[in-house]
Amino acid sequence: MTRHLIETAVVAAAAVLVSYVVSFLLTRRASDDYARHYVRRAVHFLTLLVALIVLGFVWNVFSSRAGLGFGFFAAGLAFALQEVIGAIAGWFNILLGGIYRIGDRIEIAGVRGDVIDITPLRTKLLETGVSEPPPTGVPASTDYWVHGRQPTGRLVAVSNKATFDEPVFNYSAMWEFVWQEVAFPISHNDDWRLAQQIIDEEAREISATEDAKEAMHEMQRRYPVPHSELEPRVYARATDNYMELSARFVVPVRTSRTAVNDLTERIRDRLDEAGIPIASATMDLTITAGSERTTRESSRSG
Repeated sequence: MTRHLIETAVVAAAAVLVSYVVSFLLTRRASDDYARHYVRRAVHFLTLLVALIVLGFVWNVFSSRAGLGFGFFAAGLAFALQEVIGAIAGWFNILLGGIYRIGDRIEIAGVRGDVIDITPLRTKLLETGVSEPPPTGVPASTDYWVHGRQPTGRLVAVSNKATFDEPVFNYSAMWEFVWQEVAFPISHNDDWRLAQQIIDEEAREISATEDAKEAMHEMQRRYPVPHSELEPRVYARATDNYMELSARFVVPVRTSRTAVNDLTERIRDRLDEAGIPIASATMDLTITAGSERTTRESSRSG
């Protein structure tokens, strides 16, 4: 028994020493604070796992009947903790697969936000709002109280197992830009060609096209990404009530709401200077005297 206790103390001390030495050596070559954070956590976890296995041999838990009993116990424990094991496997999936890291803006399991921490079991997000308000008739939800992809103030913890079960959208890993669209309705009776020119000029002024091209070239060096059109465009669509002019441009994901606000204000000012009003949907109603009388009689009978 004394020998086992001494060997246990030696294994524990060696594990602590090896953990810190290996972490120090590996983090010296890490490119940034995030990488160092991941390396330290991974090394500590792996060292603990190896130390537990070594202690199993020290205490002879893998011998004959004890090993059989330990095997049944491990199988039952694995079944009971399958969610935990799945979360830990997801943690390795995140680290080794480079799915996301601290500071990335992602969407996972229906939650959008900025990653603030990644533990062996959960990923913690600072939740952000949606890009557009919910359509009319959709029940109100707390997910919609902040629009424009801005933080809501809530912290959300998502199991790392979700990386196997759900798609993960990363908005800022290598490509920190999004395409944004803003529509302006212009009446058929107004000079919509001039309005299209004004919108196009302002969209080109605010678009981060050059920065996006550099980021796209960098991403194409690592992945076979097809070429995407990054130049701002204004698309026209005729409706029953107006010409809908939609400006499409690329901006950094974290400044999209500010860009939309600035673009809208500048275009509205220039349209006012040009004497071009913003149109709206119209509806023609025809009410005859007979139908009005019938409506009144129905109201009285009700």
